[in-house]
Amino acid sequence: MSSTRDEKAARIRHFLATEGDAVAEGTRGFNAGRYESVARLDDYEELKDRARAIKEDAIERLPELVDQLRESVEANGGTLYVADDADDANRYIREVAERKDAETLVKSKSMTTEELEVNDALQSDGVDVVETDLGEWVIQLADEAPSHIVAPAIHKSREGIADLFEATFDTEEPLETAEELTAFAREKLGERIAEADVGMTGANFIAADSGTLLLVTSEGNARKSAVVPDTHVAVAGVEKIVPSVTDFQPFVELIGRSGTGQDITSYISLLTPPVDSPTVEFDDPDVPMTAGGTERDGSSVPSRTSDREFHLVLVDNGRMAMREDEQLKETLYCIRCSACANSCGNFQSVGGHAFGGETYSGGIATGWETGIEGLDVAAEFNDLCTGCSRCVNACPVKIDIPWINTVVRDRINRGEGGRLDFLVEGLTPDAEPGGLDLGKRFFGNFSTVAKLGSATAPVSNWLAGTRPARRLLAETVGVDPRRELPAFRRETFRAWFERRGGSEVPQARARREAVVYPDLYTNHVQVERGKAAVKTLEALGVHVVVPDVPSSGRAPLSQGMVSTAEGHAHEVYAALAEHIDADRDVVVVEPSDLAMFRREYEKFLAPKSFERLDMHSYEVMEYVYGLLHAGAESTLLSAPDERDADERDADDAGVAYHSHCQQRTLGLESYTVAVLEDLGYDVVTSETECCGMAGSFGYKREYYELSMDVGEPIREQFEAADAADRAVVASGTSCLEQLDALLSRPTQHPVELVAPR
Repeated sequence: MSSTRDEKAARIRHFLATEGDAVAEGTRGFNAGRYESVARLDDYEELKDRARAIKEDAIERLPELVDQLRESVEANGGTLYVADDADDANRYIREVAERKDAETLVKSKSMTTEELEVNDALQSDGVDVVETDLGEWVIQLADEAPSHIVAPAIHKSREGIADLFEATFDTEEPLETAEELTAFAREKLGERIAEADVGMTGANFIAADSGTLLLVTSEGNARKSAVVPDTHVAVAGVEKIVPSVTDFQPFVELIGRSGTGQDITSYISLLTPPVDSPTVEFDDPDVPMTAGGTERDGSSVPSRTSDREFHLVLVDNGRMAMREDEQLKETLYCIRCSACANSCGNFQSVGGHAFGGETYSGGIATGWETGIEGLDVAAEFNDLCTGCSRCVNACPVKIDIPWINTVVRDRINRGEGGRLDFLVEGLTPDAEPGGLDLGKRFFGNFSTVAKLGSATAPVSNWLAGTRPARRLLAETVGVDPRRELPAFRRETFRAWFERRGGSEVPQARARREAVVYPDLYTNHVQVERGKAAVKTLEALGVHVVVPDVPSSGRAPLSQGMVSTAEGHAHEVYAALAEHIDADRDVVVVEPSDLAMFRREYEKFLAPKSFERLDMHSYEVMEYVYGLLHAGAESTLLSAPDERDADERDADDAGVAYHSHCQQRTLGLESYTVAVLEDLGYDVVTSETECCGMAGSFGYKREYYELSMDVGEPIREQFEAADAADRAVVASGTSCLEQLDALLSRPTQHPVELVAPR
């Protein structure tokens, strides 16, 4: 049963208050470190392409690689077991522990073992399981679940960990600094590793041709857990197999940079177990570890103890079914680096206890939890992905994480809708099932709402603002009463363009011809930016047309209404095709709609149609930049120096600019900055990647407070002394709405700033 809006709001409010600050500090630090670290790589994109190709190949050949790996492990003297599910894996591991009469088992961090709940299974048999990763140990002592797949205790402060240690161990001296806490944990965990009967690790990657494990850690505890106890059990999902050791290279380069912003993690361990390292003799540390070794290739190497065991447990648990699912398959390419979580505004505010399922958290968690646990678990947090797409460029294996979230949302929508389809067939402007949440249907069909709103404005705006109407909107479709509603314009952008008689630049004298796409919000709400776009292009010699073109489908897609969005895509292309045939450029004011044309439409349109629309489409400031650099006269646009002296002061040239998240993903924000600076503006850009509004997300009452929290860093930056008097400009409709709510001064689209006055 899904949580109600009030329950979701209360849950989010709780995590904002209790864990938000610590999570924000940690994830934003990781994200900033990622940018700095990858910037030092000359071949970053090439490495990502190679990593992606290796994973694609490995998943495609997975059954073959499992067989090859079994031969390798057995040739090395180990055992490989493929577990169908969690119960099967736990049964095998418990049997190993029982045969070894294990009293203590030490573990390194492994999300797969979290997925299996192996600790509970072993502890029910009386085995003392000790986590040796510092973060996992803290979580184990606190009896909590990890909140991050790389930094499981990221939600806990240093002071909180100190209190936990003091309460658990009754420490003689107070532990205050990070160094003191780490040293204390190191001593305690070293004792437990020395006495352990079995060591358990995960595996970041496994080479099929040799049975070699790659372990990536920050503390070296995985290596100790693998080589100190007599028995080593490695547990990994089947998707961790790659063909060869040589395939490890791009992942070693990428995983630390992507996850924590480190050029390379502290410990990179390659083990081909059963390892040759003898059991460490803690009571006689002066005895060389190579004592009793054998000669190999002229060198003395430690001999393998006769009773050393190695078990590799490969876990299916839904993965092979995911491999057959064309929409979820990409999830198996995930290398668990956490870049998607660290780059996500919502995750930065609430962490994985809110933005996660039974085991996995962050953007990719929807895929994992759907494949392993089922749609019900994914449904509890799937809406926290707003589709902002900031994770797309961050993912080191180029997984289209927003698309996976959208597809899962669509499946959730359709989960139980079939019985009610007769109620909506032919009565709704979409192609969705009868059981669809009313709020999603409202926001997904906002183009219909906008048409009605404009046709009846200003009455519609007055009526929507009345107290009974706001209460009704809150109770039925979940619009938060604290949000100001968009005001529909009676005269739409297209109506204005027709009334003025079309373009003021004749075709015969035009430098170029362009369609200004009348997106949903420009046409019905943000009409002034549409007018500014037309006037700006005309000033630069462009013959403009504003045809009747449907909305892009962004609104239904954001609600997981994939069929409806696909219908919009075909209608939009049909309307624009004749203009592309006429060699007209398509200029788009709203970045999220341009992102549809350049990204999501690839899923919906025929390849050639997608390519034609993609190649002919431009973001408006990108287009202005191109015109200026092709020789158009910049003095025809509005610049600060052209204002009347009486109206101008030192702050007139100052601009605080926030680019849209989709615009950043497409790499287009620099064009706006370049145009403004070329015209003489002094531009400060926002350091926050997503404002938190994300279309309808910030309107929903269960997410209002989260939305505002995500946007808070922009408010702090734009109200700081060096930006407080600057004109605020933003590219996206959502961004403008959020900035209006966050700031006490007016906002506008950049094209309104540069349009001729």
